[in-house]
Amino acid sequence: MRVTQTSDLWWKSAIIYCLDIETYLDTNGDGVGDLGGLARRIDYLAELGVNCLWLMPFYPSPDRDDGYDVMDFYGVDQRLGNHGEFVEVVRTAHDRGIRVIIDLIVNHTSDQHPWFKESRKSRDNPYRDFYVWRATEPPDTSEQVVFPDQEDSIWTKDDRTGEWYLHHFYSHQPDLNVANPAVRDEILRTIGFWLELGVDGFRVDAVPFFTHDIETESGDTVPANPHELLKEVRSFLGRRKGGTMLLGEVNLPHDQQYEYFGKDAGDELTMMFDFIGMQATYLSLARGEAAPLVNALLARPEVHPTCQWANFLRNHDELTLDKLTDEERQEVFDAFGPDPAMQVFGRGLKRRLPTMLGGDPRRIRMAYSLMFSLPGTPTIYYGEEIGMGEDLEAEGRMAVRTPMQWSAGPNGGFSTAPSRKLIQRPVPDGYGPPHVNAADQRHDRDSLWTFMRTLIGARRRCAELGWGEFSVIEQPNPAVLAHRCDLDGSSVIAVHNFAAEPAVVTLELDGDPEAELEISDLLERDGLTPAEGRLELALEGYGYKWLRVRREGELAVP
Repeated sequence: MRVTQTSDLWWKSAIIYCLDIETYLDTNGDGVGDLGGLARRIDYLAELGVNCLWLMPFYPSPDRDDGYDVMDFYGVDQRLGNHGEFVEVVRTAHDRGIRVIIDLIVNHTSDQHPWFKESRKSRDNPYRDFYVWRATEPPDTSEQVVFPDQEDSIWTKDDRTGEWYLHHFYSHQPDLNVANPAVRDEILRTIGFWLELGVDGFRVDAVPFFTHDIETESGDTVPANPHELLKEVRSFLGRRKGGTMLLGEVNLPHDQQYEYFGKDAGDELTMMFDFIGMQATYLSLARGEAAPLVNALLARPEVHPTCQWANFLRNHDELTLDKLTDEERQEVFDAFGPDPAMQVFGRGLKRRLPTMLGGDPRRIRMAYSLMFSLPGTPTIYYGEEIGMGEDLEAEGRMAVRTPMQWSAGPNGGFSTAPSRKLIQRPVPDGYGPPHVNAADQRHDRDSLWTFMRTLIGARRRCAELGWGEFSVIEQPNPAVLAHRCDLDGSSVIAVHNFAAEPAVVTLELDGDPEAELEISDLLERDGLTPAEGRLELALEGYGYKWLRVRREGELAVP
Protein backbone atom coordinates (compact mmCIF):
# COMPACT_ATOMS: atom_id res chain seq x y z
CA MET A 1 0.00 0.00 0.00
CA ARG A 2 2.04 2.96 -1.29
CA VAL A 3 1.55 6.58 -0.29
CA THR A 4 1.09 7.41 -3.97
CA GLN A 5 -1.98 5.16 -3.96
CA THR A 6 -3.51 6.53 -0.79
CA SER A 7 -2.79 10.26 -0.69
CA ASP A 8 -6.18 11.14 -2.15
CA LEU A 9 -7.83 9.07 0.62
CA TRP A 10 -6.13 11.17 3.28
CA TRP A 11 -8.98 10.78 5.76
CA LYS A 12 -8.06 7.12 6.29
CA SER A 13 -5.01 8.22 8.30
CA ALA A 14 -5.80 11.78 9.39
CA ILE A 15 -5.63 13.34 12.86
CA ILE A 16 -8.79 15.46 13.20
CA TYR A 17 -8.91 18.39 15.65
CA CYS A 18 -12.29 20.03 16.30
CA LEU A 19 -12.64 23.59 17.59
CA ASP A 20 -15.16 26.39 17.92
CA ILE A 21 -13.74 29.66 16.59
CA GLU A 22 -15.65 31.74 19.16
CA THR A 23 -13.96 29.98 22.09
CA TYR A 24 -10.45 29.52 20.66
CA LEU A 25 -8.64 32.89 20.68
CA ASP A 26 -9.93 36.48 20.75
CA THR A 27 -7.65 39.03 19.03
CA ASN A 28 -9.78 42.19 19.13
CA GLY A 29 -10.68 42.16 22.82
CA ASP A 30 -14.45 41.83 22.46
CA GLY A 31 -14.61 38.59 24.46
CA VAL A 32 -15.38 36.39 21.43
CA GLY A 33 -12.84 34.25 19.61
CA ASP A 34 -12.31 35.10 15.95
CA LEU A 35 -10.75 33.95 12.70
CA GLY A 36 -7.75 36.18 13.28
CA GLY A 37 -7.08 34.32 16.51
CA LEU A 38 -7.40 30.96 14.80
CA ALA A 39 -4.94 32.02 12.11
CA ARG A 40 -2.42 32.82 14.84
CA ARG A 41 -2.78 29.32 16.27
CA ILE A 42 -2.35 27.30 13.06
CA ASP A 43 1.34 26.82 13.87
CA TYR A 44 0.35 25.51 17.31
CA LEU A 45 -1.79 22.86 15.62
CA ALA A 46 0.98 22.02 13.17
CA GLU A 47 3.43 21.62 16.05
CA LEU A 48 1.00 19.29 17.79
CA GLY A 49 0.87 17.20 14.61
CA VAL A 50 -2.74 17.79 13.59
CA ASN A 51 -3.37 17.46 9.84
CA CYS A 52 -7.13 18.02 9.66
CA LEU A 53 -8.95 20.95 11.26
CA TRP A 54 -12.72 20.68 11.81
CA LEU A 55 -14.45 24.03 12.37
CA MET A 56 -17.74 24.14 14.22
CA PRO A 57 -20.40 26.52 12.80
CA PHE A 58 -19.23 30.06 12.08
CA TYR A 59 -22.25 31.17 10.03
CA PRO A 60 -24.49 34.16 10.88
CA SER A 61 -26.86 33.02 13.61
CA PRO A 62 -29.11 34.29 16.42
CA ASP A 63 -26.88 31.99 18.51
CA ARG A 64 -29.72 30.32 20.37
CA ASP A 65 -28.07 26.92 19.77
CA ASP A 66 -24.40 27.86 19.78
CA GLY A 67 -24.39 28.61 16.05
CA TYR A 68 -26.25 25.52 14.85
CA ASP A 69 -29.27 27.74 14.16
CA VAL A 70 -28.05 29.13 10.83
CA MET A 71 -29.43 32.29 9.20
CA ASP A 72 -27.18 32.28 6.12
CA PHE A 73 -25.36 29.22 4.77
CA TYR A 74 -23.04 31.42 2.69
CA GLY A 75 -22.05 33.88 5.41
CA VAL A 76 -19.55 34.39 8.20
CA ASP A 77 -20.74 35.62 11.59
CA GLN A 78 -19.47 39.21 11.75
CA ARG A 79 -18.37 38.67 15.37
CA LEU A 80 -15.86 36.10 14.10
CA GLY A 81 -14.57 37.90 11.01
CA ASN A 82 -15.27 37.85 7.30
CA HIS A 83 -14.74 35.75 4.20
CA GLY A 84 -11.29 37.20 3.61
CA GLU A 85 -10.13 36.12 7.06
CA PHE A 86 -11.68 32.70 6.54
CA VAL A 87 -9.67 32.26 3.33
CA GLU A 88 -6.53 33.34 5.21
CA VAL A 89 -7.14 30.58 7.77
CA VAL A 90 -7.62 27.97 5.05
CA ARG A 91 -4.56 29.11 3.09
CA THR A 92 -2.38 29.17 6.19
CA ALA A 93 -3.59 25.72 7.25
CA HIS A 94 -2.92 24.29 3.80
CA ASP A 95 0.57 25.82 3.86
CA ARG A 96 1.24 23.84 7.07
CA GLY A 97 -0.14 20.62 5.61
CA ILE A 98 -3.47 20.87 7.45
CA ARG A 99 -6.74 20.25 5.64
CA VAL A 100 -9.90 22.08 6.73
CA ILE A 101 -13.41 20.68 7.04
CA ILE A 102 -16.47 22.64 8.16
CA ASP A 103 -19.88 21.86 9.58
CA LEU A 104 -22.58 21.27 6.97
CA ILE A 105 -25.92 21.90 8.66
CA VAL A 106 -28.66 21.07 6.19
CA ASN A 107 -31.15 19.36 8.47
CA HIS A 108 -32.63 22.66 9.63
CA THR A 109 -32.26 26.44 9.65
CA SER A 110 -32.90 29.16 12.19
CA ASP A 111 -36.46 30.47 12.27
CA GLN A 112 -34.79 33.80 11.42
CA HIS A 113 -33.51 32.48 8.08
CA PRO A 114 -35.03 34.44 5.16
CA TRP A 115 -36.42 31.21 3.71
CA PHE A 116 -38.45 30.46 6.82
CA LYS A 117 -39.60 34.04 7.21
CA GLU A 118 -40.96 33.86 3.65
CA SER A 119 -42.53 30.44 4.22
CA ARG A 120 -44.61 31.80 7.10
CA LYS A 121 -46.18 34.58 5.04
CA SER A 122 -48.76 32.36 3.37
CA ARG A 123 -49.53 28.73 2.56
CA ASP A 124 -48.80 29.32 -1.14
CA ASN A 125 -45.56 31.24 -0.69
CA PRO A 126 -42.80 30.00 -3.04
CA TYR A 127 -40.66 29.11 0.00
CA ARG A 128 -43.44 27.24 1.79
CA ASP A 129 -42.20 23.86 0.54
CA PHE A 130 -38.65 24.55 1.74
CA TYR A 131 -39.94 23.25 5.08
CA VAL A 132 -42.26 20.45 6.21
CA TRP A 133 -45.76 21.53 7.16
CA ARG A 134 -48.98 19.75 8.16
CA ALA A 135 -52.51 21.10 8.31
CA THR A 136 -53.88 18.71 10.93
CA GLU A 137 -52.98 18.64 14.60
CA PRO A 138 -50.11 16.16 15.15
CA PRO A 139 -50.23 13.20 17.51
CA ASP A 140 -48.09 12.98 20.62
CA THR A 141 -44.45 13.01 19.49
CA SER A 142 -42.81 13.74 22.84
CA GLU A 143 -40.71 10.58 22.63
CA GLN A 144 -39.10 11.80 19.38
CA VAL A 145 -37.72 15.12 20.60
CA VAL A 146 -33.93 15.42 20.81
CA PHE A 147 -33.97 17.82 23.77
CA PRO A 148 -36.65 16.56 26.17
CA ASP A 149 -35.87 19.26 28.70
CA GLN A 150 -36.77 21.98 26.19
CA GLU A 151 -39.41 20.56 23.82
CA ASP A 152 -42.41 18.25 24.13
CA SER A 153 -43.19 17.79 20.42
CA ILE A 154 -41.43 17.77 17.06
CA TRP A 155 -44.24 19.93 15.64
CA THR A 156 -45.03 23.57 16.44
CA LYS A 157 -48.08 25.52 15.31
CA ASP A 158 -47.49 28.69 13.36
CA ASP A 159 -50.25 31.10 14.39
CA ARG A 160 -49.96 33.16 11.22
CA THR A 161 -50.85 30.34 8.80
CA GLY A 162 -52.54 27.93 11.21
CA GLU A 163 -50.37 24.96 10.27
CA TRP A 164 -47.66 23.01 12.09
CA TYR A 165 -44.01 22.89 11.02
CA LEU A 166 -41.56 20.09 11.74
CA HIS A 167 -38.49 20.50 13.97
CA HIS A 168 -36.68 17.47 15.37
CA PHE A 169 -34.53 19.79 17.47
CA TYR A 170 -35.61 23.12 18.96
CA SER A 171 -38.81 24.86 17.83
CA HIS A 172 -36.66 27.77 16.60
CA GLN A 173 -34.91 25.33 14.21
CA PRO A 174 -37.45 24.28 11.55
CA ASP A 175 -36.48 21.21 9.50
CA LEU A 176 -35.72 21.69 5.83
CA ASN A 177 -37.67 19.64 3.30
CA VAL A 178 -34.75 18.03 1.46
CA ALA A 179 -37.13 16.20 -0.87
CA ASN A 180 -37.81 19.56 -2.52
CA PRO A 181 -35.50 19.84 -5.58
CA ALA A 182 -35.05 23.56 -4.89
CA VAL A 183 -33.74 22.78 -1.40
CA ARG A 184 -31.36 20.16 -2.78
CA ASP A 185 -30.08 22.68 -5.30
CA GLU A 186 -29.41 25.14 -2.48
CA ILE A 187 -27.55 22.49 -0.47
CA LEU A 188 -25.32 21.64 -3.42
CA ARG A 189 -24.81 25.33 -4.16
CA THR A 190 -23.74 25.85 -0.54
CA ILE A 191 -21.27 22.97 -0.77
CA GLY A 192 -19.90 24.27 -4.04
CA PHE A 193 -19.44 27.75 -2.57
CA TRP A 194 -17.29 26.59 0.35
CA LEU A 195 -15.31 24.21 -1.87
CA GLU A 196 -14.36 27.23 -3.97
CA LEU A 197 -13.04 28.90 -0.81
CA GLY A 198 -10.74 25.96 -0.25
CA VAL A 199 -12.38 23.62 2.25
CA ASP A 200 -11.51 19.92 2.03
CA GLY A 201 -14.71 18.36 3.31
CA PHE A 202 -17.67 18.62 5.61
CA ARG A 203 -18.82 17.24 8.91
CA VAL A 204 -22.50 16.57 8.28
CA ASP A 205 -24.71 17.37 11.25
CA ALA A 206 -27.62 15.18 12.40
CA VAL A 207 -27.64 12.96 9.32
CA PRO A 208 -30.53 10.61 10.26
CA PHE A 209 -32.93 13.53 10.59
CA PHE A 210 -33.01 14.37 6.88
CA THR A 211 -36.55 13.92 5.69
CA HIS A 212 -38.50 13.01 2.60
CA ASP A 213 -41.47 15.04 1.49
CA ILE A 214 -44.83 13.69 2.66
CA GLU A 215 -48.48 14.54 2.50
CA THR A 216 -48.64 16.25 5.87
CA GLU A 217 -52.42 16.05 5.83
CA SER A 218 -52.13 12.32 6.42
CA GLY A 219 -51.19 12.91 10.04
CA ASP A 220 -48.22 10.54 9.84
CA THR A 221 -44.87 11.55 11.25
CA VAL A 222 -42.09 12.09 8.77
CA PRO A 223 -39.80 9.13 8.06
CA ALA A 224 -36.07 9.81 7.99
CA ASN A 225 -34.32 8.55 4.85
CA PRO A 226 -31.42 10.65 3.64
CA HIS A 227 -29.73 8.08 1.43
CA GLU A 228 -30.77 9.51 -1.92
CA LEU A 229 -29.52 12.96 -0.95
CA LEU A 230 -26.24 11.62 0.44
CA LYS A 231 -25.50 9.79 -2.81
CA GLU A 232 -26.20 13.01 -4.70
CA VAL A 233 -23.91 15.02 -2.44
CA ARG A 234 -21.11 12.44 -2.63
CA SER A 235 -21.32 12.42 -6.43
CA PHE A 236 -21.31 16.24 -6.51
CA LEU A 237 -18.20 16.35 -4.32
CA GLY A 238 -16.41 13.94 -6.64
CA ARG A 239 -17.20 16.11 -9.65
CA ARG A 240 -16.34 19.45 -8.07
CA LYS A 241 -13.25 18.60 -6.03
CA GLY A 242 -11.74 15.16 -5.79
CA GLY A 243 -10.23 14.25 -2.46
CA THR A 244 -12.98 15.81 -0.34
CA MET A 245 -14.74 13.91 2.41
CA LEU A 246 -18.05 13.73 4.28
CA LEU A 247 -17.83 12.94 8.00
CA GLY A 248 -21.28 12.05 9.29
CA GLU A 249 -22.85 12.29 12.73
CA VAL A 250 -24.86 9.06 12.75
CA ASN A 251 -25.57 7.72 16.22
CA LEU A 252 -27.33 4.52 15.16
CA PRO A 253 -26.74 0.75 15.44
CA HIS A 254 -23.97 -0.63 13.26
CA ASP A 255 -26.27 -2.16 10.64
CA GLN A 256 -27.90 1.21 10.02
CA GLN A 257 -24.56 2.98 9.97
CA TYR A 258 -23.49 0.57 7.26
CA GLU A 259 -26.40 1.83 5.15
CA TYR A 260 -25.20 5.43 5.57
CA PHE A 261 -21.80 4.43 4.20
CA GLY A 262 -23.66 3.30 1.09
CA LYS A 263 -23.38 -0.40 1.95
CA ASP A 264 -21.03 -2.29 -0.39
CA ALA A 265 -20.95 0.59 -2.88
CA GLY A 266 -19.48 3.02 -0.35
CA ASP A 267 -21.09 5.95 -2.19
CA GLU A 268 -22.66 7.94 0.66
CA LEU A 269 -20.77 9.16 3.75
CA THR A 270 -17.00 8.86 3.59
CA MET A 271 -16.55 8.64 7.35
CA MET A 272 -18.74 8.16 10.42
CA PHE A 273 -18.15 8.60 14.12
CA ASP A 274 -18.16 5.28 15.95
CA PHE A 275 -20.60 6.21 18.71
CA ILE A 276 -21.04 2.57 19.71
CA GLY A 277 -17.29 2.05 20.12
CA MET A 278 -17.03 5.26 22.14
CA GLN A 279 -19.78 4.25 24.55
CA ALA A 280 -18.33 0.75 24.89
CA THR A 281 -14.95 2.31 25.73
CA TYR A 282 -16.44 4.10 28.73
CA LEU A 283 -18.16 0.93 29.87
CA SER A 284 -14.80 -0.88 29.66
CA LEU A 285 -13.13 1.93 31.60
CA ALA A 286 -15.84 1.78 34.26
CA ARG A 287 -15.56 -2.01 34.65
CA GLY A 288 -11.80 -2.28 34.20
CA GLU A 289 -12.49 -4.93 31.57
CA ALA A 290 -11.78 -5.01 27.84
CA ALA A 291 -14.80 -7.11 26.82
CA PRO A 292 -17.35 -4.33 26.08
CA LEU A 293 -14.96 -2.56 23.71
CA VAL A 294 -13.79 -5.82 22.12
CA ASN A 295 -17.39 -6.80 21.37
CA ALA A 296 -18.12 -3.38 19.86
CA LEU A 297 -15.04 -3.47 17.64
CA LEU A 298 -15.74 -6.98 16.40
CA ALA A 299 -19.33 -6.00 15.62
CA ARG A 300 -18.26 -3.17 13.31
CA PRO A 301 -19.26 -3.95 9.72
CA GLU A 302 -16.46 -4.01 7.19
CA VAL A 303 -16.76 -0.83 5.13
CA HIS A 304 -15.76 0.09 1.59
CA PRO A 305 -12.00 0.71 1.13
CA THR A 306 -12.64 4.42 0.54
CA CYS A 307 -14.59 4.75 3.81
CA GLN A 308 -13.42 5.00 7.39
CA TRP A 309 -14.55 5.02 11.04
CA ALA A 310 -13.74 8.06 13.19
CA ASN A 311 -12.75 7.24 16.77
CA PHE A 312 -13.26 9.69 19.62
CA LEU A 313 -13.49 9.91 23.39
CA ARG A 314 -15.07 13.35 23.59
CA ASN A 315 -16.86 15.81 21.34
CA HIS A 316 -18.69 19.12 21.66
CA ASP A 317 -22.02 17.59 22.72
CA GLU A 318 -23.02 15.67 25.79
CA LEU A 319 -21.19 12.37 26.23
CA THR A 320 -24.12 10.34 25.01
CA LEU A 321 -24.60 6.83 26.42
CA ASP A 322 -27.89 6.12 24.70
CA LYS A 323 -26.75 2.90 23.02
CA LEU A 324 -25.95 1.24 26.34
CA THR A 325 -28.63 -0.63 28.29
CA ASP A 326 -30.16 1.13 31.29
CA GLU A 327 -28.01 -0.98 33.61
CA GLU A 328 -24.81 -0.33 31.64
CA ARG A 329 -25.52 3.40 31.47
CA GLN A 330 -25.98 3.48 35.22
CA GLU A 331 -22.59 1.77 35.64
CA VAL A 332 -20.95 4.57 33.67
CA PHE A 333 -22.92 7.22 35.56
CA ASP A 334 -21.86 5.70 38.87
CA ALA A 335 -18.20 5.59 37.82
CA PHE A 336 -17.83 8.92 36.03
CA GLY A 337 -20.78 11.16 36.84
CA PRO A 338 -22.70 10.12 39.97
CA ASP A 339 -23.93 13.65 40.72
CA PRO A 340 -27.12 14.49 38.77
CA ALA A 341 -25.52 17.87 38.01
CA MET A 342 -22.99 15.96 35.89
CA GLN A 343 -25.69 14.29 33.81
CA VAL A 344 -27.83 15.65 31.01
CA PHE A 345 -30.98 14.55 29.16
CA GLY A 346 -30.99 11.32 31.17
CA ARG A 347 -28.68 9.78 28.59
CA GLY A 348 -25.29 11.43 28.89
CA LEU A 349 -22.63 13.29 30.84
CA LYS A 350 -21.54 16.93 30.63
CA ARG A 351 -17.94 16.20 31.63
CA ARG A 352 -14.55 15.93 29.97
CA LEU A 353 -12.32 12.86 30.23
CA PRO A 354 -9.74 14.06 32.83
CA THR A 355 -12.37 14.90 35.43
CA MET A 356 -14.24 11.66 34.79
CA LEU A 357 -11.03 9.73 35.44
CA GLY A 358 -10.32 11.66 38.61
CA GLY A 359 -7.29 13.40 37.13
CA ASP A 360 -5.31 10.13 37.24
CA PRO A 361 -2.57 10.67 34.62
CA ARG A 362 -2.10 6.92 34.16
CA ARG A 363 -5.73 6.34 33.19
CA ILE A 364 -5.92 9.49 31.07
CA ARG A 365 -2.87 8.54 29.03
CA MET A 366 -3.98 4.94 28.69
CA ALA A 367 -7.39 6.09 27.41
CA TYR A 368 -5.86 8.32 24.74
CA SER A 369 -3.27 5.71 23.78
CA LEU A 370 -6.14 3.27 23.32
CA MET A 371 -8.21 5.66 21.20
CA PHE A 372 -5.31 6.55 18.91
CA SER A 373 -4.38 2.89 18.44
CA LEU A 374 -7.81 1.68 17.36
CA PRO A 375 -8.44 0.96 13.67
CA GLY A 376 -9.83 4.15 12.16
CA THR A 377 -9.15 7.87 12.31
CA PRO A 378 -8.65 9.60 15.70
CA THR A 379 -10.61 12.77 16.41
CA ILE A 380 -9.92 15.10 19.32
CA TYR A 381 -11.79 18.11 20.68
CA TYR A 382 -9.89 21.29 21.46
CA GLY A 383 -8.38 21.31 24.93
CA GLU A 384 -8.10 17.54 25.11
CA GLU A 385 -4.41 17.84 24.37
CA ILE A 386 -3.85 19.69 27.65
CA GLY A 387 -6.46 17.91 29.79
CA MET A 388 -9.06 20.67 30.14
CA GLY A 389 -12.00 20.09 32.45
CA GLU A 390 -15.59 21.34 32.31
CA ASP A 391 -17.73 24.04 33.89
CA LEU A 392 -20.56 22.12 35.54
CA GLU A 393 -22.44 25.34 36.26
CA ALA A 394 -22.86 25.97 32.53
CA GLU A 395 -26.13 24.80 31.01
CA GLY A 396 -26.20 21.39 29.34
CA ARG A 397 -23.65 20.84 26.60
CA MET A 398 -22.11 24.27 27.14
CA ALA A 399 -20.23 22.76 30.09
CA VAL A 400 -17.54 21.49 27.70
CA ARG A 401 -17.57 24.50 25.34
CA THR A 402 -15.43 26.76 27.50
CA PRO A 403 -12.61 29.05 26.25
CA MET A 404 -9.32 27.45 25.29
CA GLN A 405 -6.74 27.75 28.07
CA TRP A 406 -3.59 29.18 26.51
CA SER A 407 -1.80 30.48 29.61
CA ALA A 408 -2.09 30.94 33.35
CA GLY A 409 -2.89 34.64 32.90
CA PRO A 410 -6.23 36.47 32.99
CA ASN A 411 -8.97 34.64 31.07
CA GLY A 412 -6.47 31.88 30.37
CA GLY A 413 -4.92 33.96 27.61
CA PHE A 414 -8.10 33.58 25.57
CA SER A 415 -9.08 37.27 25.59
CA THR A 416 -8.08 40.66 27.00
CA ALA A 417 -11.72 41.58 27.50
CA PRO A 418 -13.16 42.04 31.00
CA SER A 419 -14.37 38.69 32.29
CA ARG A 420 -17.99 39.86 32.19
CA LYS A 421 -17.76 40.22 28.39
CA LEU A 422 -16.43 36.75 27.63
CA ILE A 423 -18.50 34.50 25.41
CA GLN A 424 -18.28 32.03 28.29
CA ARG A 425 -16.24 31.92 31.45
CA PRO A 426 -13.12 29.74 31.62
CA VAL A 427 -13.19 26.47 33.55
CA PRO A 428 -13.07 27.27 37.29
CA ASP A 429 -11.23 25.63 40.17
CA GLY A 430 -8.57 22.95 39.84
CA TYR A 431 -8.85 22.51 36.08
CA GLY A 432 -8.79 26.25 35.38
CA PRO A 433 -6.03 28.08 33.45
CA PRO A 434 -3.66 28.54 36.42
CA HIS A 435 -3.41 24.75 36.64
CA VAL A 436 -4.07 23.60 33.07
CA ASN A 437 -2.77 25.59 30.11
CA ALA A 438 -0.91 25.14 26.84
CA ALA A 439 1.98 27.52 27.58
CA ASP A 440 3.22 25.54 30.56
CA GLN A 441 2.70 22.13 28.98
CA ARG A 442 4.44 22.84 25.67
CA HIS A 443 7.72 23.27 27.57
CA ASP A 444 7.26 20.31 29.89
CA ARG A 445 8.64 16.99 28.63
CA ASP A 446 6.35 15.10 31.00
CA SER A 447 3.11 16.98 30.23
CA LEU A 448 -0.05 15.61 28.66
CA TRP A 449 0.51 17.93 25.67
CA THR A 450 3.92 16.37 25.02
CA PHE A 451 2.42 12.89 25.38
CA MET A 452 -0.37 13.73 22.93
CA ARG A 453 2.16 15.04 20.41
CA THR A 454 4.06 11.76 20.76
CA LEU A 455 0.85 9.78 20.19
CA ILE A 456 -0.06 11.85 17.16
CA GLY A 457 3.40 11.39 15.68
CA ALA A 458 3.24 7.63 16.24
CA ARG A 459 -0.23 7.40 14.74
CA ARG A 460 0.82 9.31 11.64
CA ARG A 461 3.65 6.80 11.13
CA CYS A 462 1.25 3.85 11.36
CA ALA A 463 -0.57 3.38 8.08
CA GLU A 464 -1.48 -0.07 9.42
CA LEU A 465 -4.00 1.50 11.82
CA GLY A 466 -5.81 3.32 9.03
CA TRP A 467 -5.60 0.66 6.34
CA GLY A 468 -4.71 -2.67 7.92
CA GLU A 469 -6.74 -5.77 8.75
CA PHE A 470 -7.89 -5.67 12.37
CA SER A 471 -7.90 -8.62 14.75
CA VAL A 472 -8.03 -9.16 18.50
CA ILE A 473 -5.28 -11.19 20.18
CA GLU A 474 -6.97 -13.31 22.83
CA GLN A 475 -5.73 -12.79 26.37
CA PRO A 476 -6.53 -14.71 29.56
CA ASN A 477 -6.54 -11.50 31.61
CA PRO A 478 -9.96 -9.81 31.19
CA ALA A 479 -8.44 -6.40 31.92
CA VAL A 480 -6.12 -6.55 28.88
CA LEU A 481 -6.98 -5.63 25.31
CA ALA A 482 -4.40 -6.70 22.74
CA HIS A 483 -5.15 -6.04 19.08
CA ARG A 484 -3.23 -5.88 15.84
CA CYS A 485 -3.57 -4.32 12.41
CA ASP A 486 -1.75 -6.06 9.53
CA LEU A 487 -0.80 -4.41 6.25
CA ASP A 488 1.63 -5.54 3.55
CA GLY A 489 3.87 -7.64 5.76
CA SER A 490 3.94 -5.16 8.64
CA SER A 491 1.88 -5.27 11.82
CA VAL A 492 1.13 -2.80 14.58
CA ILE A 493 0.19 -4.43 17.88
CA ALA A 494 -1.28 -2.38 20.72
CA VAL A 495 -1.73 -3.66 24.27
CA HIS A 496 -3.71 -1.83 26.98
CA ASN A 497 -4.37 -2.66 30.61
CA PHE A 498 -7.73 -1.40 31.89
CA ALA A 499 -6.95 -2.33 35.50
CA ALA A 500 -4.96 -0.64 38.26
CA GLU A 501 -3.07 -3.91 38.91
CA PRO A 502 0.03 -4.79 36.82
CA ALA A 503 -0.32 -7.47 34.16
CA VAL A 504 1.98 -9.77 32.24
CA VAL A 505 1.02 -10.28 28.60
CA THR A 506 2.30 -12.96 26.25
CA LEU A 507 1.98 -12.22 22.53
CA GLU A 508 2.15 -14.82 19.78
CA LEU A 509 3.78 -12.77 17.03
CA ASP A 510 4.14 -15.15 14.10
CA GLY A 511 2.95 -18.62 13.20
CA ASP A 512 6.49 -19.59 12.27
CA PRO A 513 8.67 -19.86 15.44
CA GLU A 514 11.79 -19.82 13.22
CA ALA A 515 10.91 -16.47 11.67
CA GLU A 516 13.41 -13.68 12.24
CA LEU A 517 11.33 -10.78 13.50
CA GLU A 518 12.13 -7.14 14.08
CA ILE A 519 10.10 -5.51 16.84
CA SER A 520 10.13 -1.83 17.67
CA ASP A 521 8.40 0.05 20.47
CA LEU A 522 6.66 2.89 18.65
CA LEU A 523 6.22 5.11 21.70
CA GLU A 524 9.61 4.55 23.32
CA ARG A 525 11.60 4.06 20.08
CA ASP A 526 13.29 0.97 21.54
CA GLY A 527 13.99 -2.38 19.93
CA LEU A 528 12.67 -5.61 21.46
CA THR A 529 13.75 -9.21 20.95
CA PRO A 530 11.17 -12.03 20.76
CA ALA A 531 11.85 -15.63 21.75
CA GLU A 532 10.52 -18.35 19.43
CA GLY A 533 7.93 -16.05 17.91
CA ARG A 534 6.67 -14.88 21.28
CA LEU A 535 7.07 -11.71 23.28
CA GLU A 536 6.36 -11.27 26.97
CA LEU A 537 5.42 -7.79 28.17
CA ALA A 538 5.08 -6.50 31.71
CA LEU A 539 2.45 -3.77 31.89
CA GLU A 540 2.01 -1.47 34.85
CA GLY A 541 -1.44 -0.66 36.13
CA TYR A 542 -3.19 1.20 33.27
CA GLY A 543 -0.10 0.47 31.17
CA TYR A 544 0.09 0.33 27.37
CA LYS A 545 2.43 -0.52 24.51
CA TRP A 546 2.51 0.04 20.75
CA LEU A 547 4.71 -2.36 18.80
CA ARG A 548 5.56 -2.72 15.12
CA VAL A 549 6.40 -6.26 14.02
CA ARG A 550 7.81 -7.28 10.66
CA ARG A 551 10.04 -9.94 9.16
CA GLU A 552 13.70 -9.07 9.42
CA GLY A 553 14.92 -7.05 6.45
CA GLU A 554 11.45 -5.90 5.34
CA LEU A 555 10.72 -2.21 5.14
CA ALA A 556 8.02 -0.75 7.37
CA VAL A 557 4.84 0.49 5.77
CA PRO A 558 5.48 4.15 4.87
